[in-house]
Amino acid sequence: MKTKFGITLLLVSTLATFAGLAHADGPLTREQVKMDRDTFLATMNWDELTGQWVLKSNMEPPKGVKSRSEVLAMRDEWLRMHTFDDLTGSWVPMGAARDMSKLTREQVNMETARFLMMYRFDEARSEWVSKLMPTH
Repeated sequence: MKTKFGITLLLVSTLATFAGLAHADGPLTREQVKMDRDTFLATMNWDELTGQWVLKSNMEPPKGVKSRSEVLAMRDEWLRMHTFDDLTGSWVPMGAARDMSKLTREQVNMETARFLMMYRFDEARSEWVSKLMPTH
């Protein structure tokens, strides 16, 4: 099965790893960067049609990394259980899951866009987290 990873998801994971290494051991050496590049290129191909890096068919994704379909399924489940309240400008939980197929394509696209403006997928925690800064 061919698993696709968005370049953003991959870069975030890579940068998080590099940031952890940089803080723990100091800056990366030229040799370490070359080795990381070679490892990345050995496992990924650039897909011109989608504009994304794609995991090679014979490769397995890193352990603990959710697939794109799993991340999207988590987002869709959250959208089924919440609705955006224009009066308060926030998401409101619903008592029961709503049938998203009854919404127009425009409504679904608008709610998905709002969700993506307010939340990001945190790879380290494997969950969607708010982009908003906490208030004191």
